[in-house]
Amino acid sequence: MTDMNQPNSSRSAGMFAHDIATDLASGRAVELAELYALDAVGPAERAAIEEYISAAPGPERNAFDERVRQARETLAATFTAEEEPPAGLFDRIVAQLPAQPVTAQPGTVPAPASHERPLEPGGTPATDELRAARQRREERRRAPGLRNWLVGVAAAAVIALGGVGVGAYVANQNDPLNQVLQAQDVRQATVEVSGGGTATVSISSSKDAVVVKMNGVPAPPAGKVYQMWLIPKDGSAPVSQGLMDAEALSKPAVVKGIGSAAALGITVEPVGGSASPTLPTVAAAPLGA
Repeated sequence: MTDMNQPNSSRSAGMFAHDIATDLASGRAVELAELYALDAVGPAERAAIEEYISAAPGPERNAFDERVRQARETLAATFTAEEEPPAGLFDRIVAQLPAQPVTAQPGTVPAPASHERPLEPGGTPATDELRAARQRREERRRAPGLRNWLVGVAAAAVIALGGVGVGAYVANQNDPLNQVLQAQDVRQATVEVSGGGTATVSISSSKDAVVVKMNGVPAPPAGKVYQMWLIPKDGSAPVSQGLMDAEALSKPAVVKGIGSAAALGITVEPVGGSASPTLPTVAAAPLGA
């Protein structure tokens, strides 16, 4: 039996561009929320994000603000002003992340080892080391590909400290279900289900997918299952999209490849499903704009 509630597990994490402006232009502002919340961007980058978000549509702005809030609340609940992080925490976090090589800029001369670094007037080894660390951090922020690494650090830090809010967001931002629900063009409709309850469909043309959530729908009769179908625009035979048994009713289902479909239909079929739908449908939702 095929459960519709299980999204495709194969996913490819999108790579950030080399600069914030490109990410914003490509509609990735919401994905920068954790970097913004955790101050993993420079002053110019922060200003660019704030300018973009201030003029963004309501849904996009709200999604960004919510992710920033989640990140900051998680850290606020974890840290207190009087407590120091556990010794070696950062080293443990970094050890769990993939190595990220740092490419030296042309014409630069490698800094001498810390024990060889001369002191500036009035400086101490500790202040020199801190100054050098800050400089290295600024250089790394501008290195290609480092933004993805910083997202990983932000998520790993929150998880290691006992919070899961930011980590859950980062881990799920490429999940097919979340991609649909967070798409800028997502639209929702609720249809009645024969026998009781409703089905809410969240449709995204840009993601070529729909998320179906059953609300208060009774379990199918004994020996029966619900079966989903995409009904093609060209009038050809409906295409099965899998089955939903009693357990699956409580979980959202992702249906992909909706571009050529006029509607989504749900029927009651024998356990194991049918090759063609048994009419009438118990619910049907148009997928057109």
